[in-house]
Amino acid sequence: MEAIGRLEERNRLLYWNLKYLWLIAPALALGACSNSHNDPSAAKQAPALAPAAPASSANPGAAAAATDSRKVLVVFGDSLAAGYGLDTGQSFPDDLQRKLDAQGYRWRVVNLGISGDTTEGGVSRMDSALGLKPSIVLLELGGNDGLRGLPLTVTRANLQTMIETFQKAGARVVLAGMTLPPNYGADYIRGFEQIYKDLAAQEHVPLIPFLLADIVTSDLRYLQRDGIHPTAQGAEIVSGTVLRAVKPLLTK
Repeated sequence: MEAIGRLEERNRLLYWNLKYLWLIAPALALGACSNSHNDPSAAKQAPALAPAAPASSANPGAAAAATDSRKVLVVFGDSLAAGYGLDTGQSFPDDLQRKLDAQGYRWRVVNLGISGDTTEGGVSRMDSALGLKPSIVLLELGGNDGLRGLPLTVTRANLQTMIETFQKAGARVVLAGMTLPPNYGADYIRGFEQIYKDLAAQEHVPLIPFLLADIVTSDLRYLQRDGIHPTAQGAEIVSGTVLRAVKPLLTK
Protein backbone atom coordinates (compact mmCIF):
# COMPACT_ATOMS: atom_id res chain seq x y z
CA MET A 1 0.00 0.00 0.00
CA GLU A 2 2.87 2.36 0.76
CA ALA A 3 4.34 1.71 -2.68
CA ILE A 4 0.98 2.46 -4.31
CA GLY A 5 0.75 5.68 -2.34
CA ARG A 6 4.19 6.75 -3.52
CA LEU A 7 3.24 5.97 -7.13
CA GLU A 8 0.05 8.02 -6.89
CA GLU A 9 2.00 10.95 -5.42
CA ARG A 10 4.59 10.70 -8.20
CA ASN A 11 1.88 10.65 -10.84
CA ARG A 12 0.09 13.59 -9.28
CA LEU A 13 3.25 15.72 -9.32
CA LEU A 14 4.21 14.59 -12.80
CA TYR A 15 0.74 15.33 -14.08
CA TRP A 16 0.81 18.98 -13.13
CA ASN A 17 4.50 19.73 -13.56
CA LEU A 18 4.68 18.44 -17.14
CA LYS A 19 2.39 21.25 -18.31
CA TYR A 20 3.43 24.89 -18.39
CA LEU A 21 1.34 26.74 -15.82
CA TRP A 22 0.41 29.46 -18.29
CA LEU A 23 -1.30 26.76 -20.35
CA ILE A 24 -3.00 24.93 -17.49
CA ALA A 25 -4.71 27.91 -15.90
CA PRO A 26 -6.21 29.47 -19.05
CA ALA A 27 -7.41 26.06 -20.19
CA LEU A 28 -9.47 25.86 -17.01
CA ALA A 29 -8.95 22.19 -16.74
CA LEU A 30 -12.39 20.99 -15.75
CA GLY A 31 -14.39 23.50 -17.73
CA ALA A 32 -14.99 25.94 -14.89
CA CYS A 33 -16.08 29.46 -15.60
CA SER A 34 -14.05 32.57 -14.80
CA ASN A 35 -16.39 33.66 -12.02
CA SER A 36 -14.58 33.07 -8.75
CA HIS A 37 -14.70 33.99 -5.10
CA ASN A 38 -11.09 33.20 -4.50
CA ASP A 39 -7.74 34.76 -3.87
CA PRO A 40 -5.51 32.61 -6.17
CA SER A 41 -4.82 34.79 -9.21
CA ALA A 42 -4.50 31.83 -11.55
CA ALA A 43 -8.12 30.87 -11.11
CA LYS A 44 -9.26 34.42 -11.88
CA GLN A 45 -7.53 34.31 -15.25
CA ALA A 46 -9.39 31.25 -16.47
CA PRO A 47 -11.97 31.91 -19.21
CA ALA A 48 -15.13 29.92 -19.67
CA LEU A 49 -15.15 26.89 -21.93
CA ALA A 50 -18.05 25.85 -24.09
CA PRO A 51 -20.07 23.02 -22.51
CA ALA A 52 -19.12 19.56 -23.70
CA ALA A 53 -21.50 17.49 -25.72
CA PRO A 54 -23.12 15.02 -23.33
CA ALA A 55 -22.29 11.35 -23.68
CA SER A 56 -24.86 9.13 -25.31
CA SER A 57 -25.98 7.81 -21.95
CA ALA A 58 -26.43 11.28 -20.43
CA ASN A 59 -30.10 11.63 -21.37
CA PRO A 60 -31.60 8.16 -21.56
CA GLY A 61 -35.06 8.04 -23.08
CA ALA A 62 -37.91 7.76 -20.63
CA ALA A 63 -39.35 4.76 -22.43
CA ALA A 64 -36.04 2.91 -22.43
CA ALA A 65 -35.50 3.65 -18.76
CA ALA A 66 -38.97 2.45 -17.87
CA THR A 67 -38.45 -0.93 -19.51
CA ASP A 68 -34.82 -1.42 -18.48
CA SER A 69 -34.59 -3.78 -15.53
CA ARG A 70 -30.86 -3.35 -15.01
CA LYS A 71 -29.49 -1.73 -11.89
CA VAL A 72 -28.34 1.85 -12.35
CA LEU A 73 -24.85 3.23 -11.87
CA VAL A 74 -24.88 7.02 -12.05
CA VAL A 75 -21.74 8.98 -12.88
CA PHE A 76 -22.37 12.35 -11.22
CA GLY A 77 -19.62 14.68 -12.30
CA ASP A 78 -18.21 17.51 -14.38
CA SER A 79 -16.50 17.76 -17.79
CA LEU A 80 -14.31 14.73 -17.11
CA ALA A 81 -17.47 12.63 -17.00
CA ALA A 82 -19.26 14.61 -19.71
CA GLY A 83 -16.52 13.80 -22.18
CA TYR A 84 -15.36 17.32 -22.93
CA GLY A 85 -13.67 17.50 -26.33
CA LEU A 86 -14.66 13.96 -27.29
CA ASP A 87 -17.13 12.60 -29.78
CA THR A 88 -20.41 11.20 -28.54
CA GLY A 89 -19.86 7.76 -27.05
CA GLN A 90 -16.20 8.31 -26.14
CA SER A 91 -16.49 9.48 -22.53
CA PHE A 92 -15.27 7.24 -19.74
CA PRO A 93 -18.85 6.48 -18.59
CA ASP A 94 -19.62 5.31 -22.13
CA ASP A 95 -16.63 3.00 -22.10
CA LEU A 96 -17.50 1.83 -18.59
CA GLN A 97 -20.83 0.67 -19.99
CA ARG A 98 -19.07 -1.26 -22.73
CA LYS A 99 -16.73 -2.92 -20.24
CA LEU A 100 -19.62 -3.91 -17.97
CA ASP A 101 -21.55 -5.37 -20.91
CA ALA A 102 -18.51 -7.31 -22.10
CA GLN A 103 -17.98 -8.80 -18.66
CA GLY A 104 -21.60 -9.84 -18.21
CA TYR A 105 -22.68 -7.24 -15.66
CA ARG A 106 -26.32 -6.24 -16.08
CA TRP A 107 -25.90 -2.61 -15.11
CA ARG A 108 -26.96 0.59 -16.86
CA VAL A 109 -24.50 3.48 -16.65
CA VAL A 110 -26.16 6.89 -16.69
CA ASN A 111 -23.82 9.79 -17.36
CA LEU A 112 -24.86 12.91 -15.45
CA GLY A 113 -21.65 14.81 -16.08
CA ILE A 114 -21.96 18.55 -16.77
CA SER A 115 -18.99 20.62 -17.87
CA GLY A 116 -18.04 23.36 -15.42
CA ASP A 117 -20.16 21.98 -12.61
CA THR A 118 -19.17 22.60 -9.01
CA THR A 119 -20.18 20.83 -5.83
CA GLU A 120 -22.80 23.53 -5.28
CA GLY A 121 -24.23 22.78 -8.70
CA GLY A 122 -24.18 19.11 -7.87
CA VAL A 123 -26.20 19.62 -4.72
CA SER A 124 -28.75 21.65 -6.66
CA ARG A 125 -29.34 18.92 -9.25
CA MET A 126 -29.32 15.83 -7.09
CA ASP A 127 -32.96 15.13 -7.91
CA SER A 128 -31.95 14.24 -11.47
CA ALA A 129 -29.87 11.40 -10.06
CA LEU A 130 -32.16 10.37 -7.22
CA GLY A 131 -35.06 9.98 -9.64
CA LEU A 132 -33.15 7.18 -11.33
CA LYS A 133 -32.98 5.21 -8.07
CA PRO A 134 -29.28 4.40 -8.53
CA SER A 135 -27.67 1.48 -6.76
CA ILE A 136 -24.21 3.01 -7.19
CA VAL A 137 -23.14 6.64 -7.63
CA LEU A 138 -19.66 7.61 -8.76
CA LEU A 139 -19.29 11.11 -7.32
CA GLU A 140 -16.80 13.02 -9.48
CA LEU A 141 -17.08 16.67 -8.43
CA GLY A 142 -14.93 19.25 -6.67
CA GLY A 143 -12.25 19.95 -9.25
CA ASN A 144 -13.90 23.15 -10.40
CA ASP A 145 -14.30 24.28 -6.79
CA GLY A 146 -10.56 23.99 -6.38
CA LEU A 147 -9.76 25.75 -9.64
CA ARG A 148 -11.94 28.65 -8.53
CA GLY A 149 -10.25 28.72 -5.15
CA LEU A 150 -13.52 28.26 -3.30
CA PRO A 151 -13.38 27.78 0.47
CA LEU A 152 -12.47 24.21 1.30
CA THR A 153 -15.16 24.12 3.97
CA VAL A 154 -17.80 24.76 1.30
CA THR A 155 -16.51 22.02 -0.98
CA ARG A 156 -16.33 19.55 1.87
CA ALA A 157 -19.84 20.39 3.11
CA ASN A 158 -21.33 20.01 -0.37
CA LEU A 159 -19.59 16.70 -1.02
CA GLN A 160 -20.70 15.43 2.37
CA THR A 161 -24.29 16.46 1.64
CA MET A 162 -24.26 14.60 -1.65
CA ILE A 163 -22.68 11.48 -0.20
CA GLU A 164 -25.10 11.28 2.70
CA THR A 165 -28.15 12.06 0.56
CA PHE A 166 -27.28 9.36 -1.94
CA GLN A 167 -26.61 6.91 0.88
CA LYS A 168 -29.94 7.67 2.54
CA ALA A 169 -31.60 6.93 -0.80
CA GLY A 170 -30.00 3.49 -0.78
CA ALA A 171 -27.09 4.07 -3.16
CA ARG A 172 -23.49 3.00 -2.62
CA VAL A 173 -21.17 5.94 -3.28
CA VAL A 174 -17.69 5.79 -4.80
CA LEU A 175 -15.75 9.04 -4.40
CA ALA A 176 -13.39 10.17 -7.18
CA GLY A 177 -10.62 12.46 -5.96
CA MET A 178 -8.75 15.19 -7.81
CA THR A 179 -5.78 17.48 -7.29
CA LEU A 180 -4.78 21.02 -8.35
CA PRO A 181 -1.93 22.80 -10.15
CA PRO A 182 1.03 23.65 -7.90
CA ASN A 183 0.49 27.40 -8.25
CA TYR A 184 -2.54 27.13 -5.97
CA GLY A 185 -0.19 26.75 -3.02
CA ALA A 186 0.87 23.71 -1.04
CA ASP A 187 -1.46 24.37 1.88
CA TYR A 188 -4.57 24.80 -0.27
CA ILE A 189 -3.74 21.76 -2.41
CA ARG A 190 -3.04 19.62 0.65
CA GLY A 191 -6.33 20.67 2.22
CA PHE A 192 -8.19 20.08 -1.03
CA GLU A 193 -6.87 16.55 -1.45
CA GLN A 194 -7.52 15.81 2.21
CA ILE A 195 -11.22 16.52 1.76
CA TYR A 196 -11.62 13.36 -0.31
CA LYS A 197 -9.54 11.22 2.04
CA ASP A 198 -11.38 12.44 5.14
CA LEU A 199 -14.85 12.04 3.67
CA ALA A 200 -14.07 8.57 2.34
CA ALA A 201 -13.00 7.49 5.82
CA GLN A 202 -15.81 9.30 7.61
CA GLU A 203 -18.60 8.12 5.31
CA HIS A 204 -17.11 4.65 4.68
CA VAL A 205 -17.06 4.98 0.90
CA PRO A 206 -14.48 3.65 -1.57
CA LEU A 207 -12.04 6.31 -2.78
CA ILE A 208 -10.22 6.77 -6.05
CA PRO A 209 -7.50 9.12 -4.72
CA PHE A 210 -6.73 10.65 -8.14
CA LEU A 211 -9.13 9.81 -10.95
CA LEU A 212 -6.59 10.49 -13.71
CA ALA A 213 -3.62 8.73 -12.12
CA ASP A 214 -3.55 5.94 -14.69
CA ILE A 215 -3.31 8.24 -17.71
CA VAL A 216 -0.28 10.20 -16.52
CA THR A 217 2.67 9.70 -18.85
CA SER A 218 5.76 11.78 -19.57
CA ASP A 219 4.48 12.66 -23.05
CA LEU A 220 0.85 13.29 -21.95
CA ARG A 221 -0.35 11.19 -24.88
CA TYR A 222 -3.59 10.30 -23.14
CA LEU A 223 -4.57 13.93 -22.57
CA GLN A 224 -6.04 16.51 -24.89
CA ARG A 225 -4.15 19.70 -25.70
CA ASP A 226 -5.55 21.44 -22.61
CA GLY A 227 -3.47 19.06 -20.51
CA ILE A 228 -6.22 17.57 -18.35
CA HIS A 229 -9.19 16.21 -20.27
CA PRO A 230 -8.61 12.64 -21.45
CA THR A 231 -8.41 11.70 -25.10
CA ALA A 232 -10.66 8.89 -26.27
CA GLN A 233 -7.91 6.41 -25.48
CA GLY A 234 -7.34 8.07 -22.14
CA ALA A 235 -11.04 7.83 -21.34
CA GLU A 236 -10.86 4.09 -21.92
CA ILE A 237 -8.07 3.88 -19.34
CA VAL A 238 -10.01 6.03 -16.86
CA SER A 239 -13.01 3.75 -17.24
CA GLY A 240 -10.75 0.88 -16.22
CA THR A 241 -9.69 2.85 -13.15
CA VAL A 242 -13.33 3.35 -12.26
CA LEU A 243 -14.24 -0.27 -12.95
CA ARG A 244 -11.63 -1.50 -10.48
CA ALA A 245 -13.14 0.77 -7.83
CA VAL A 246 -16.77 -0.16 -8.39
CA LYS A 247 -16.34 -3.85 -9.19
CA PRO A 248 -16.51 -4.99 -5.53
CA LEU A 249 -19.97 -3.39 -5.38
CA LEU A 250 -21.33 -4.99 -8.54
CA THR A 251 -23.58 -8.00 -8.93
CA LYS A 252 -24.27 -9.82 -12.20
